[in-house]
Amino acid sequence: MSEPNLKVILRLRIGAHDAHYAGELVDGAKCLQLFGDVATELLIRHDGDEGLFRAYDSVEFLAPVRAGDYLEIEGELVSVGKTSRKMRFEARKVIENVRGEPGVAPSAANVLTPPVLVCRASGTCVVPAEYQRGGR
Repeated sequence: MSEPNLKVILRLRIGAHDAHYAGELVDGAKCLQLFGDVATELLIRHDGDEGLFRAYDSVEFLAPVRAGDYLEIEGELVSVGKTSRKMRFEARKVIENVRGEPGVAPSAANVLTPPVLVCRASGTCVVPAEYQRGGR
């Protein structure tokens, strides 16, 4: 089985359909959904199976996310047990939608240097022993 510290990065644009609140604000649960997607890829790469998300140990929502923002989601496998897999996640805003601000073009966006940390979490996934196919 491969060692911990396997990393996966997902980058995507948040669509208008993800906006849930006034001001095109996106529900924090969207970051958790994306962390779940990254966890799935980590487990497939490590075990050859999607596994199941058991629990989050901690979740911190640190900055707002709006429709049109680009996020980079990073997940890292930090510890491997017999069936448990501990992971850390961070979501960073790398491009910010600035539409709607006075005097700004309707298609304007800012590249954020450095990116803004919007959410971080840690949690545990489980891959039953009978579904593990060895590290890749």
